[in-house]
Amino acid sequence: MPPQQKFHLERLDGSFTTSSRHDTSPSSSSVLSREIGSCSVQQIGLENFIRTIVKEIHLNLTDTVEFNLNNRGVLYSWNDVFRVESTYTRCLGISQRLYQCHSYVHEPAEGLTYFVLEEYNRRSASFLHDFKFHVLVFCWYDKVTRSVTKVSVQYDQHSFFLSCFGFDKMWHWWIARVLTPPAKLWARAFCATGFVNPITFAVQIVLLTLGIVKAIEYGGQYL
Repeated sequence: MPPQQKFHLERLDGSFTTSSRHDTSPSSSSVLSREIGSCSVQQIGLENFIRTIVKEIHLNLTDTVEFNLNNRGVLYSWNDVFRVESTYTRCLGISQRLYQCHSYVHEPAEGLTYFVLEEYNRRSASFLHDFKFHVLVFCWYDKVTRSVTKVSVQYDQHSFFLSCFGFDKMWHWWIARVLTPPAKLWARAFCATGFVNPITFAVQIVLLTLGIVKAIEYGGQYL
């Protein structure tokens, strides 16, 4: 496990301090309000990543946990979490998941930490595109035993499936290659008129909409 790099401590009075060591003593935890830490954790597979990342703030895993998957399902054991994740990744054509975490926020007084993860998904078929995704993971723990008790994984599920099936990449290609060139020409012509303001812009939107409607009606006459 790579060593922790640096973290910033926000005290209850709002002041900040910076340190290169991790102080988890009771006296320190009672004073600190929030800890913003940097780390460099990279692992292949969810189970390897989870077991590594919790060590960054000296937590441990028991057999049971309340695991909330983006408010779409709740699991109560780590074995179930890892089994479900392995199953649905294969169903979605994902052969390997690379997890990376650069930073986290830790609130010792609340027994809470949350990580911002970068997830790179490698696909099992050549016609499926690899894609990256970002996930926010909230992790609650028992302040006495430092055992993880509850986890909530939050991400944009709609964007995830768009990326998974390649629609997100096609949309970006359409924007960059089809819509952007005429939009640049329109912007130059609009600026050249010297009448760039909300009213003239709204008029253009109305005229464009009417033009599209008329074109559809005209084309419908020949269908």
